[in-house]
Amino acid sequence: MSPNLDSAIKSQVPALLLRRLFGASRRDEAMQLSRSPATAPVGRRRVFVQTETGCVLGMDLDRGDNAHTVKRRLQLALNVPTGETSLTFGDRVLENDLSFIRPDSPLLLTRNSINRSCSTPCLCPVSKDFEQKDCSGLVEMLGCSSSCDRVKRLVDDVVIAIRSGVDPVPISSGLGGSYYFRNIIGDRVAIVKPTDEEPFAPNNPKGFVGRALGQPGLKKSVRVGETGFREVAAYLLDHENFANVPATALVKITHSIFNINCPVNGGGPAPAHDQKQQVNSKIASFQQFIAHDFDASDHGTSSFPVAAVHRIGILDIRIFNTDRHAGNVLVRKLNGGTGRFGCQTELFPIDHGMCLPENLEDPYFEWIHWAQASIPFSEEELEYIRNLDPGKDVQMLRRELPMIREACLRVLILCTIFLKEAAAFGLCLAEIGEMMTREFRGMEEEPSQLEVVCMEARKRVAEWEPFSATAEQEEDIDFQFSMDMLGEYNDVIRSPRFNGSGFKGSSFRSPLSKLVEGVDEGNDGHEDQNESDRVFYTGWNTPTAPSNHNGSATKIAMNRSADEQLPSSMCFVRLSDMSADEWKVFLDKFQELLKEALQERARAAAGQRMKQRLGTSCKF
Repeated sequence: MSPNLDSAIKSQVPALLLRRLFGASRRDEAMQLSRSPATAPVGRRRVFVQTETGCVLGMDLDRGDNAHTVKRRLQLALNVPTGETSLTFGDRVLENDLSFIRPDSPLLLTRNSINRSCSTPCLCPVSKDFEQKDCSGLVEMLGCSSSCDRVKRLVDDVVIAIRSGVDPVPISSGLGGSYYFRNIIGDRVAIVKPTDEEPFAPNNPKGFVGRALGQPGLKKSVRVGETGFREVAAYLLDHENFANVPATALVKITHSIFNINCPVNGGGPAPAHDQKQQVNSKIASFQQFIAHDFDASDHGTSSFPVAAVHRIGILDIRIFNTDRHAGNVLVRKLNGGTGRFGCQTELFPIDHGMCLPENLEDPYFEWIHWAQASIPFSEEELEYIRNLDPGKDVQMLRRELPMIREACLRVLILCTIFLKEAAAFGLCLAEIGEMMTREFRGMEEEPSQLEVVCMEARKRVAEWEPFSATAEQEEDIDFQFSMDMLGEYNDVIRSPRFNGSGFKGSSFRSPLSKLVEGVDEGNDGHEDQNESDRVFYTGWNTPTAPSNHNGSATKIAMNRSADEQLPSSMCFVRLSDMSADEWKVFLDKFQELLKEALQERARAAAGQRMKQRLGTSCKF
């Protein structure tokens, strides 16, 4: 039975108190809620503030509002001392200026006390006296643009279905909470994944809890609550639907089916019959449902189109996908017809929540073992790669997803440069993937060939004269995860074995010697890119973005105990702690070293082929 959407519901904040705080009468509220964005008063913006335990509050900001007025309102509404909270927007901790916050942006309110348990419920008192009707839309798109037209149509279908009594269906598989939303005839049209129901998030319905939003998640470089916008980023970066990523957007969505582990009035989970009556608002990813026959793990890969595998691989390399297993490649059989590439199967990549990490980790590319990945790129694919512009991609993501972190954008830039250089040099998809993948030797994890080049580039940046004088005075890192919160990350970075990753005084051997070891058969002499292309890359810092290198403005406290719940992944090189100037120099050094590495790889492969032709018995 669908909930009565017109009935009174318990708000996640004291409604009457908020009305006094916001200075709005009932008539003013009704007029404002009836306005479309085009007719809203100039300077007024609607934002969504989410607490680290998942509560979502939508509020309208006037031109004169700043972070301090928002925090004062939230302090009284949520009963949280202002001195123990931070209002954050991506990398930035908001202070006085909210002018750069776009309408419909999600903000995060976090508590700074490191001794607080992650399972602490919201301190928001709720009683029957504080009830209001949910006057906002059932589904509101956050930061949508013309690229989301397909999603807008799906949203309209879902809203009509909900109002007609067609309920969504929970998905039992997976570690996080996800739901099928249907149209009016009952067909699945979208998959919704709330950010606060991700693995280890506060409201995970499958028991995988223990962390607050914004803390390290399943992978340390992907924070809890931030996989949703990564799903959107993958769709936005799939230009012209090159890889077939389903249409995806970030939404604020309201329904009683969503899970709440800690009700806003404290205590344990609410009884089932009460949960059905309580309508919960969530920030979530909203992705088009793709009708399919099976996934790649249930079917032999020999029938997959070469072009489809290449296109998915090109996307995975650009976004440094750490979770491309066969289960998140959907396969649709085209009985009696042919697909995009003249084949009877069509592939759809999904589940991109673990892409664009904040640090280089060990990616996972299932396709690296498929025969199609060893076939050279077609001219059409090479042309697509040549036309990729990471500078424009970064500007687009900052415009569409302004909450995205600078470190994620740096990973995108680095991997796009790597893809363009490697493809121009003549490497196939499998060879490029191998250079990005780590190896285990004995019981130790070795850095990938890509990471080794980055480590040497960081070393050269540290030794570069303008930076060497100040490098020794900057041991503490205030950008992204603080050094004392990195756990075993910190140990690896400071380890003498890998202290060539940008720290002065390193005795680490040349990375180019490692690239020769264990190289598989590859391509010899190929055309190099001209010097002008390499110089052009150095401008990919996109200085139009707001500066995120002020330590006091970007430091976010973390709960250290929560960071120790999962095995740590090793971090051999960090990109997030470089200043803008250092980042430009790093890209320049990286491209120089990468070209050398590719040439060294070709020479080693040629020597290996010559040895195989001569045989081991030949002596000179």
